[in-house]
Amino acid sequence: MTKRAAGVLLPVTSLPSSYGVGTMGAAAREFVDFLAAADQAYWQMLPVGPTSYGDSPYQSFSSYAGNPYLIDLDDLAAEGLLDAEDYQGIAWGAEPGRVDYGRLYRERTGVLAQAVNRLLLSEQADDFALWCEAEASWLDDYALFMALKDRHEGRPWWEWPCEFQRRDPDALEAASEELACQVGFWKGVQFLFYSQWNDLRDYAHSRGIEIIGDMPIYVARDSADVWAHPQEFQLDETLTPTDVAGCPPDGFSATGQLWGNPLFDWDAMEENGYEWFVGRTAHMFRLFDVLRIDHFRGFDTYYAVPFGDDDACDGEWRQGPGMRLFHAIREQLGDQRIIAEDLGFLTDTVKQLLADSGYPGMKVLEFAFDSRDGGGRGYQPHNIPSHSVAYVGTHDNPTALGWFEEAELEDAAYAKAYLGLNEDEGYHWGMMRGIWASPADLAVVQAQDLLGLGSEGRMNVPSTLGGNWTWRLLPGQLDDELAAKVARCMDLYERAPLAVDEDADGERAVEDDLDAHGKVA
Repeated sequence: MTKRAAGVLLPVTSLPSSYGVGTMGAAAREFVDFLAAADQAYWQMLPVGPTSYGDSPYQSFSSYAGNPYLIDLDDLAAEGLLDAEDYQGIAWGAEPGRVDYGRLYRERTGVLAQAVNRLLLSEQADDFALWCEAEASWLDDYALFMALKDRHEGRPWWEWPCEFQRRDPDALEAASEELACQVGFWKGVQFLFYSQWNDLRDYAHSRGIEIIGDMPIYVARDSADVWAHPQEFQLDETLTPTDVAGCPPDGFSATGQLWGNPLFDWDAMEENGYEWFVGRTAHMFRLFDVLRIDHFRGFDTYYAVPFGDDDACDGEWRQGPGMRLFHAIREQLGDQRIIAEDLGFLTDTVKQLLADSGYPGMKVLEFAFDSRDGGGRGYQPHNIPSHSVAYVGTHDNPTALGWFEEAELEDAAYAKAYLGLNEDEGYHWGMMRGIWASPADLAVVQAQDLLGLGSEGRMNVPSTLGGNWTWRLLPGQLDDELAAKVARCMDLYERAPLAVDEDADGERAVEDDLDAHGKVA
């Protein structure tokens, strides 16, 4: 990664639009423009796959497919694939600052079906056919999976008839013929997604912005991944998981976190050189410039919870693949830019795995002052190593101001004293200043913190259902004045992408943008 750079974390779904959810259209390009004006180098996103139960981007129907909700309808209209009346009269949600996933589920498919029908009759039809052929290794399974899911009223694949659960070749061939129109629709949706994604990525690159993606360590049980590749997972003879993923109880959750994802069969994967996992990783680098791999400690030892348990209390730690997996990734893909999400309880062996991998880890400023889980001086700015990525908080944490709403009084007082916070500057600006000024090569802040939002701006509360993943920007919130203020900070802390100006003595000339206490003016 670029030395001493900065970025902003913002899910695509959180962009403003008139159609219920953020997309890859004009608002995404405007956000890229904001990042460029603010002297940022990176846009960090959450996973962009199609969401399933709970609307979590970490529970997707596919590791390869893109989220249909992110397809911009105005851009489709500009291509002649939609008319304005096809979508502009639909009630997409009552709150412009929140995603209404229920409405998207009910309304989006019909609109996209019209676009796919026109695609098949357009000048792009030949390009679409060639693209389907090139992507067949994952696209065929995904499109048939979605068509069968539609046929069975959305039920998970393990509730389908046995011949479909077990992928009987004759049954799949018959279904592919019978459901050819539905299969074609789902392929068309993916073509539209990837066409717009490639355009957005190219636009970001033209403005000097690189994209940091996010790859969940696990995949959803109800996914084309598990359905098409059951041999890669810890399933019994009935295709039921023997154990599932989670995290043990800690200072934040007395019953731990029960994620419920099937666990990988690392032994089986090793026998074929981790082919499936490496292929999945390779696909991610077709999308993103840098990849954050979630739950890195799970590659050292992973927490296995007996299938059917109501919580994560009775799980156990088991040995993961360790460096064998990352050697395979490096041997097959070369040196790629990866960020290791190494948060949580870290043993000496996890720390050694991080060191051996050579990947930068993550440092979250809010953890530096949180006594509930022991706190951590290693997260304080003066202890952050340069080879790391610093955050005030991530999508799983409160916003900066939300943290002060929730923190113990002594923890908040500690943070104020350490960082020299005051209300005139704004606690959120002081928190961001803390990571921008740190030695970390890359510092990433949430868009919510740039806006000074409290708990109303939080993206996700782990181990809860309902109300998560819905926060959205309103039009005009990220304006030119804010971009200029952030750009001044980038100059002060030498994070601007442009070359640093030096005076005749070789010393960096710094404008008088700090007050007497070193705070952002």
